[in-house]
Amino acid sequence: MTGVKDAVKESLLGTPFEESHLSLQARATFLRHARKDETTGELYMAQDDFVQAIAPKHEDYHKIKREHYGILFRVADTHRTGRITLTEWATFENLLSKPDAEYEIAFRLFDTDRTGTVKWDDFQKIYTMSKTPDSIPFDWNSEWASLYTGRTKTRHDMSYPQFAQMLRGLQGERIRQAFHVFDKDGDGYIEPEDFQRIILETSKHKLSDYVLEHLPSLCNISAGTKISYATVRAFQNIMREMDMIDLIIREATEKSDDGKITRSDFLNAAARLTRFSLFTPMEADILFHFAGLDAPSGRLSQNDFAKVIDASWRTPLAVAEHAVATASDATHKAAEKTKSILHSVLESVHHFALGSVAGAFGAFMVYPIDLVKTRMQNQRSTRVGELLYNNSLDCARKVIRNEGFLGLYSGVIPQLIGVAPEKAIKLTVNDLVRGHFANKETGKIKYPYEILAGGSAGACQVIFTNPLEIVKIRLQVQGEIAKNVEGAPRRSALWIVKNLGLVGLYKGASACLLRDVPFSAIYFPTYAHLKSDFFGESRTHQLSVMQLLTAGAIAGMPAAYLTTPCDVIKTRLQVEARKGDTRYTGLRHCAATIWKDEGFKAFFKGGPARILRSSPQFGFTLAAYEVLQNWLPMPGTHEPSPAGQVEPGVGHPVAKEPLPYLRSRNALKLILDLDENIGRVAIPNAESWPKFIRPSKPQ
Repeated sequence: MTGVKDAVKESLLGTPFEESHLSLQARATFLRHARKDETTGELYMAQDDFVQAIAPKHEDYHKIKREHYGILFRVADTHRTGRITLTEWATFENLLSKPDAEYEIAFRLFDTDRTGTVKWDDFQKIYTMSKTPDSIPFDWNSEWASLYTGRTKTRHDMSYPQFAQMLRGLQGERIRQAFHVFDKDGDGYIEPEDFQRIILETSKHKLSDYVLEHLPSLCNISAGTKISYATVRAFQNIMREMDMIDLIIREATEKSDDGKITRSDFLNAAARLTRFSLFTPMEADILFHFAGLDAPSGRLSQNDFAKVIDASWRTPLAVAEHAVATASDATHKAAEKTKSILHSVLESVHHFALGSVAGAFGAFMVYPIDLVKTRMQNQRSTRVGELLYNNSLDCARKVIRNEGFLGLYSGVIPQLIGVAPEKAIKLTVNDLVRGHFANKETGKIKYPYEILAGGSAGACQVIFTNPLEIVKIRLQVQGEIAKNVEGAPRRSALWIVKNLGLVGLYKGASACLLRDVPFSAIYFPTYAHLKSDFFGESRTHQLSVMQLLTAGAIAGMPAAYLTTPCDVIKTRLQVEARKGDTRYTGLRHCAATIWKDEGFKAFFKGGPARILRSSPQFGFTLAAYEVLQNWLPMPGTHEPSPAGQVEPGVGHPVAKEPLPYLRSRNALKLILDLDENIGRVAIPNAESWPKFIRPSKPQ
């Protein structure tokens, strides 16, 4: 039994310093903010130092004011000396690492004797101390309070679990009692102004300014000019379920064609995503009422709901006023904008470099397959006895036998040099066109525009791919020419470029265009829909590397095979004709000659090799890109978050703020449920505080 008590006490009061694990970062934070006692030489943090350490200046303190963090000093200052030592800092850091740190912090604030229980008298004193004469009264002798602490004459101390549960239900009881205060005639209705005052006094720290300003308009969701208790309770339930509401809205808007949803869409999505968080018709009406004040059409986007869900949301007017408040602000914003543009440029260069390396890696890994494909497509004889290669496997075997293993990599250097701009242009153009036609709120794009984006990307890449292809192909086939034609010289890539000239480098460009446009038009939409429709990628669900590889490989199969005829024609036009071979004069002449001399099947020569090359090439490229991103991340980057969003929630990107800061802020939200004035640093007369919480002066 003793062991259990010790474990509970340790859980609530923390472990001694020598048992606490103080990270190097936490120690560095203490040393950075601590000051030195000139008498003893001991390092310590005063209250201002502590606030500097626990509440970074760069965070948004729009709702939870920075001055509120002073109350956490009273939790960390376990010996009531008015200063925090490294030992106490270690204990506080250890407390913040606990999964229920938010409730434990609130509990320790009221556990003034550090006994592991909260005395009723101490709790009531601290609560009463923050009240002002014009505050809405709260009856601590009510039936609700007695359920947690017993009757007035038999009040018992509250354990940690009891206190945490009481604190969770306190705000609802405050709102209920406040409603009775203003419902003087007992008809179950109050004036809109009274409702606004109740919410401002009990929940101001949790709601956006937009909602707070429009609270009186809630009377308009029903007949009459007053607000019923049912409406007040429905509003409170909406506040409690903000995280779940955010998740439902994100899922519903993503599945909507135009990124907007109706009240019915919301309730249907809620029924699919939840089992117990059911929303009443009135709760749905309240949510859509506030979200739709500026868009009364009944179809609302995610941005409309952000005004309700995001407590940090501010009106454009407020943002503008804040931006032009001082000249220094304008200068700062200009500097930040310049920094942002520079960062975007550097980020583009970073992505280009990684994409180039990844593309070169993918091309290198499948290059032998590409060489086999080229030689199979260039084989013109229709008589079995004159065939150089019986099939792709026979081709690979003969290349290795006659030219060595390195023969499989003939012409690989131009390929690696050219693949960087090719991939960069293709991906960039596709993204630009998709971004232009995509819905700005949901990112969705109609299928015809997806095809247009892919086709445009394929057309633009021909500028680089055609010269690359013609040099690569001539290098790939000269090995077999040297084997079969005595005295045939081996040419370098530079010789081929000089010999062809600028015009010659674009020989067969029409066929290259004919191949690359449909390839990209097929590939990019297929890849996008495989990720979203088959693997379920969304803003809230990121795919694994294996899923991305699979999607890329599968998308490459139809794109590669269906464009093989174009690739055959391109290869024939770009390969230097041998003695006795037909010289093609153009795209139409080449296609007609192949049809006449070799038949329809000739258009699909090397088709399997193209599939075997394209699918793994995209797979290798994506895999290399993912690995490089992990190894070489862009310095100073973090996950983007929606405009105005600083608080993490369900479906939001992970918050960039340190976890201790987030836990401290969440603990303050719980404490401020008691009263918004609790924890403010600016106290008129510190001597008026009870001795049990009054910090003593440093010795």
